[in-house]
Amino acid sequence: MRHFASTSLAPTALFLIALTVATTQPTQAQTYKVIYNFTAGTGGCCPYAGVTMDRAGRLYGAADAGGGDNAGTVFRLTQKGSGWVFSPLYSFQGGPNDGIGPNARVIFGPNGGLFGTTVVGGLGCNGEGCGTVFMLTPYPTACKTALCAWEETVLHRFTAGSDGAFPYFGDVVFDQAGSLYGTTAYGGGGSGCGGNNGCGTVYKLTPSNGGWTESVLYSFQGGSDGAFPYAGVIFDQAGNLYGTTAYGGGSGCAGNGCGTVFQLTSSGSGWVENTLYSFQGGNDGASPFGGLIFDQSGNLYGSTAYTSSFGVGGGTVFELSPSGSNWIHTVLYSFSGGAGPYDTLTIDAGNLYGTTNRDGAYGYGSVFKLTHSGGGWTYTSLHDFTAGSDGGYVYGGVILDSSGNLYGTTQYGGSGGDTGVVWEITP
Repeated sequence: MRHFASTSLAPTALFLIALTVATTQPTQAQTYKVIYNFTAGTGGCCPYAGVTMDRAGRLYGAADAGGGDNAGTVFRLTQKGSGWVFSPLYSFQGGPNDGIGPNARVIFGPNGGLFGTTVVGGLGCNGEGCGTVFMLTPYPTACKTALCAWEETVLHRFTAGSDGAFPYFGDVVFDQAGSLYGTTAYGGGGSGCGGNNGCGTVYKLTPSNGGWTESVLYSFQGGSDGAFPYAGVIFDQAGNLYGTTAYGGGSGCAGNGCGTVFQLTSSGSGWVENTLYSFQGGNDGASPFGGLIFDQSGNLYGSTAYTSSFGVGGGTVFELSPSGSNWIHTVLYSFSGGAGPYDTLTIDAGNLYGTTNRDGAYGYGSVFKLTHSGGGWTYTSLHDFTAGSDGGYVYGGVILDSSGNLYGTTQYGGSGGDTGVVWEITP
């Protein structure tokens, strides 16, 4: 199980615990159910990523490890009666021609294929590989069983040069022309991040003549612009891109910077970066590993994994509201556990949903809802993980179906030998 790549490009420090926030935390009657237990066999092990749902209600996901070569898998879960049928779709093989460790969700592309990234594998980076972008499609011949594998195509192998290295938790996203956008946490050639060969990139892959051509839209420099974007990017209606960096932006958090929210605007000669907010490591939070979402009014919502200073506290949920040429930052909720959200929030009419990594009543993570009412936000715990058969240590976010059911994964726990679960919460 890999939390971060074990190469010279890996971060120099992670985070710890504490800070108590006095907030009413009601619970709500929900039904929590594990719908799949990973076993580290062909089905995979220890998912960092959440799941994706197709129009037929089938769930798709990626497991960081397990499979035939212990390099991770992509799977599908199909509801049948009161249960779910698990189908392994692809088992990564590692090495220079394939990826290792899919940490991000798989996303459906315009062609109906599944697109995602692996954090290592491929080329370079001391033989471990600097990560890949891949596509999975069903084989063209008809499949007569539920266990047919899908075919993988590697769209790009990162090299830790100007193209970047180590795409971590971020979903890829497509524009209307079918080009793919994402981030790498390292590489890019920025000079402000010591021996990391750069502070990360935002990249674009454009389909061309049966292949894909990568172009780097922005390379982070590790100063006020931020460093190490672990999450993906999103578009606004004007075609601007928005995202977060987990470090950089200032001198706080032991000199590493506490992270930023950024905007990239396309100009005639390229893309211009604008830092919308720099976290200070105080009550505003620190280390936004998750990405951003918009509401219908154009406000941005996100989270930080920690609350104050370098790795201290349980994180925050925040809002950024446009005000003229500026953005106003507001903390909506502060968590009190060891580590808060690691992934992007989910929104519906009046509610925000997410997960925490080591918050909750037992310190093994939680699923939560924030409801907007009376000018404030009310926290509701939907499930507190115990690291037993229900799972524990959540990195991925949640998705909602049309009936209000929630789905997600845990990286640990379950009945398969502490190898994680896929879960469902019904109202």
